[in-house]
Amino acid sequence: MHFKNPQILYFLLLLLVPILVHLFQLRRFKKSYFTNVRFLKQLSIQTRKSSKVKKWLLLGTRLLLLLFLILAFAQPFYEAKDSKNASNEMYIILDNSFSMQSKGKKGELLKRAIQELLENTPENITFSLITNSESFWNTDIKSVRKELQSLKYSAESFQLDNTITKIQAHQTSTNKDIIVITDAVGLTQKQVENSNLQQATYFIIPEAEQKNNVAIDSVFIIQTLDNFYEIGINLSAYGENISPVSVALYNNEKLSAKTVTKFDSSKKKIHFTIPKEAFHGYVSIEDNGLAYDNRLYFSISKRKKIDVISIGSPEKSNFLSRIYTPNEFNFSNFSIESLNYNSIENQDLILLNELDEIPQALQTTLKSFVEKGGNLVLIPSQKSTITGLNSFLATFGKVVFKNVESNEKLVTKINFDHPLFSGVFESKISNFQYPKTKNSFAASSAYASVLSYEDQSVFLTSIRKSTSAVSVFAAALNTQNSNFQQSPLIVPVFYQLAQSTNTSGLNALKIGDNQPYFVEKKLTKDALLEVRGKEGQFIPIQQILNNKVKLTFDDFPEKAGNYSVFDKKEWIENVSFNYPRTESDLSQRNKKLLRKYKTADSISTVFNTLQTDRNDNQIWKWFVIFALLFLFAEMAIIKLLK
Repeated sequence: MHFKNPQILYFLLLLLVPILVHLFQLRRFKKSYFTNVRFLKQLSIQTRKSSKVKKWLLLGTRLLLLLFLILAFAQPFYEAKDSKNASNEMYIILDNSFSMQSKGKKGELLKRAIQELLENTPENITFSLITNSESFWNTDIKSVRKELQSLKYSAESFQLDNTITKIQAHQTSTNKDIIVITDAVGLTQKQVENSNLQQATYFIIPEAEQKNNVAIDSVFIIQTLDNFYEIGINLSAYGENISPVSVALYNNEKLSAKTVTKFDSSKKKIHFTIPKEAFHGYVSIEDNGLAYDNRLYFSISKRKKIDVISIGSPEKSNFLSRIYTPNEFNFSNFSIESLNYNSIENQDLILLNELDEIPQALQTTLKSFVEKGGNLVLIPSQKSTITGLNSFLATFGKVVFKNVESNEKLVTKINFDHPLFSGVFESKISNFQYPKTKNSFAASSAYASVLSYEDQSVFLTSIRKSTSAVSVFAAALNTQNSNFQQSPLIVPVFYQLAQSTNTSGLNALKIGDNQPYFVEKKLTKDALLEVRGKEGQFIPIQQILNNKVKLTFDDFPEKAGNYSVFDKKEWIENVSFNYPRTESDLSQRNKKLLRKYKTADSISTVFNTLQTDRNDNQIWKWFVIFALLFLFAEMAIIKLLK
């Protein structure tokens, strides 16, 4: 036991005062006898004994009264086992990612966590609150009540290490108490290790009752017919015994198509056929899992023709004119002598088709073309020099031609996972008519191969940039050197080489993806494009590029939905945004990674634990109570005992 005011204990010497008084009252007196009161002798003896007992009782109560009163003023206490951390600063990390939409015993996990914070956080505690999207430093529960009640789900995934780094960067003179409220969905071993949790950290991991979930992953155009689009929709099912779900397609809030699909596997692809016209809507499902991934917004603009130029001899470009047909493409072929360099900046795709030499002026123009979002394809000539090719390719990336190989080689491998083939093949093909080349360049590439030879060497590779792509073949494709023009691969390969986000006709962008988006619009230097929708409006980062405007959306918009791009009051085109599907799999709940840390079932448990471990046990109040009891006992003795 310890005392806050130990100097008060010197007053214990006052206990001698009642003892001295008591002894003074017990001193012996001289006896005098009177003849007329002898008959009272027996009564006198009894009275004397009773008075003596009363005095001893009064002495005891007064001593105890004074003792407990002095001890109360000395303020005795028992020191807490963790009292050294009583002055720690408190930080509360609240995961508001979409996985916290899942339902526990008392409702949605996030809403229940907020309610517990509002009900159980002491009003006199100062703390900092950090969520996935917002931070409130050095506040209290009264000050952030409204913000907590209106807190929305965030498209940002919960990143424990990033949040802890943010807290540790907040320099303080004391240690930190950290309370983390998360369902641990998507938590990784790397995040835990990088967090370097050396502070007093408590984890509250709410449990979801519903683990099943169905998500809409993507939507794409399978094929374009004369009057219709065939739309493909990819669904993912997480969990077991998934019930059939209803899938509906809405265009401008009007129902266009609806079906019910059953899950015989975790992945499901369904098809819709819709009229070949502008589409600005969404696909929606109904399930008992998370809500945020039940709707995917997309837009289909009037498909513009793709501008393609082939630079090379006409006889070697005949096969390209059969692929880039007039109904979808504006295709032209020019020899190097007849090429108008000013027309390059207006193209979507440029093919260098077996040029023996690439002039320096053309190289400079093509570099600017690629930087502004254009796609470039290089088909080397058998007469090209390795030095010239490597000098040109070094401008774009790490693709290097080595020696010339004169042996016949078969193209046997298709990289179905390459972005170039996204949505092209229904299934992986292992047995097809292998094209071959007689002469080729041995090439090394720092990028994934699109097509490979039988010896795993590169036949087609692609340098993919944020705004464009530079694709490189390792051999000439003329009929004397290769039969690739007769291969069934020729059409999907060259068709996809001409496609980009803006020329495919369909857009369904991810919030936070930061991929540039190009809008065909000529603007003055002072003009700005604005993105507007029902969920809000914003001005994206933009750069004027000749007849295009490059838009970068950063982390905007904050809400998924259908939007439109405007130049002041002039509508330009529709664009749609969606939340990333990073939280859909609830089986990613990695609670076991936190086993070695302190866990609690509720916020009230954490506060009670901290109160018990950090605060000294003050017992002076008990001494005051005992002092009062002995005061009442003294008064009772005086009144009741004669």
